[in-house]
Amino acid sequence: MKKLVYFKEGMSMERIIIKGGIPLSGTISIGGAKNSAVALIPAALLADGVCTIKNVPNITDRDALFEIVQLLNCNIEQNDKTIRIDSRNLENKIISQELSTKLRASYYFMGVLLGKYKHVEMYFPGGCNIGTRPIDLHLKGFKALGAKITKNKHKYTISADELKGATINLTFASVGATINIMFAAVKAKGTTIINNAAKEVEIINIADFLNKMGAKITGAGTETITIDGVERLEGTEIEVIPDRIEAGTYILMGALLGNNLKVEGIIPEHNRALFEKLEEMGVDFKIDGNSVILNKTDELKPTNVTTLVYPGFPTDLGQPMSVLLTQANGTCVMEETIWENRVGHYPYLQKMGANIELDGLVATIKGKTKLIGTNINATDLRGGAALILAGLIAEGTTIIYDIDYILRGYENIINKLSNVGAKINIEEI
Repeated sequence: MKKLVYFKEGMSMERIIIKGGIPLSGTISIGGAKNSAVALIPAALLADGVCTIKNVPNITDRDALFEIVQLLNCNIEQNDKTIRIDSRNLENKIISQELSTKLRASYYFMGVLLGKYKHVEMYFPGGCNIGTRPIDLHLKGFKALGAKITKNKHKYTISADELKGATINLTFASVGATINIMFAAVKAKGTTIINNAAKEVEIINIADFLNKMGAKITGAGTETITIDGVERLEGTEIEVIPDRIEAGTYILMGALLGNNLKVEGIIPEHNRALFEKLEEMGVDFKIDGNSVILNKTDELKPTNVTTLVYPGFPTDLGQPMSVLLTQANGTCVMEETIWENRVGHYPYLQKMGANIELDGLVATIKGKTKLIGTNINATDLRGGAALILAGLIAEGTTIIYDIDYILRGYENIINKLSNVGAKINIEEI
């Protein structure tokens, strides 16, 4: 079994404390999509003007991106969830290792600065340790457009005398690579075609933003995206779509603890794969427009779940889903197919009493098992969300360390849960 770690140097000096077993009643409102916002903020720099982005979630990944935008001499104004980015004085500076390693999405500045200036220098991106997460598909796309890439240790220099449209065949439908190639191609000469493009709804949101700037992109949300290069992009505005992963996380909580818990501000179609699994398991839920109402379901049927690219079951919900499976009456199989390190939460679930056998990326989960609160450690963003869910249903008190991972991607999670009855708070260590 993996060694369990509760605190180490460099971790957050805060921890989450949860008293489990409390029903959740009331309403949780869903914020803007993290996976969309972290690309829309860099995308604003492609415009020769001012861009307004609405419904931006209050997460630490947002703040890390702001640091890079300000380094590049852009002005940012913020009013609640609306931000205004003025890139008219943009300077193409080297993005330091300190800044680039704060989050994975820093790599979007590669495509943006390459597309705008034909040159970018920055370091390998950071983020959660959920796999090797190479950026080779991004780099191959840049090369196909005419860029030359040099690497010195962890620093990349990417330059082109001219970017020309090309046909790019992705070997895997990578969300990050699809978006980054779009950024680099919007001002390239000629036409770029991305085959086997990722189809996630966040990509549609980003393509809409670029098109409102004046880009010519068709096919977003399908496996083939076509980009006709333009010479100039203007300032515009966009609204971040609702966060389907945040929604899914709270929906799973409602399946286990809901007492007419309402999750509002969702787009149900974006969570179709999750709703299909909940229906298989017999979860008591009702979709009402852009909301879903959930009640605790005691007799859950077992099911098997395999994470897939969109529109399949999302890898970002695999870890929270595994907690629901511990409460099913029978044997469930949870298989991760996207990221090889999305299994770090399982040892902590086992410590809490879950009956889980792990073979590589396949977990056999036998339930129903009672979970007991204890000290546990968030190993990544979605794994941390899974442990919050486990703590909410556990008997007794659960203490979660290294909570920076969770705060990276869940807006006001403590307040949102407290407002529907959960006994959860953050305290200094």
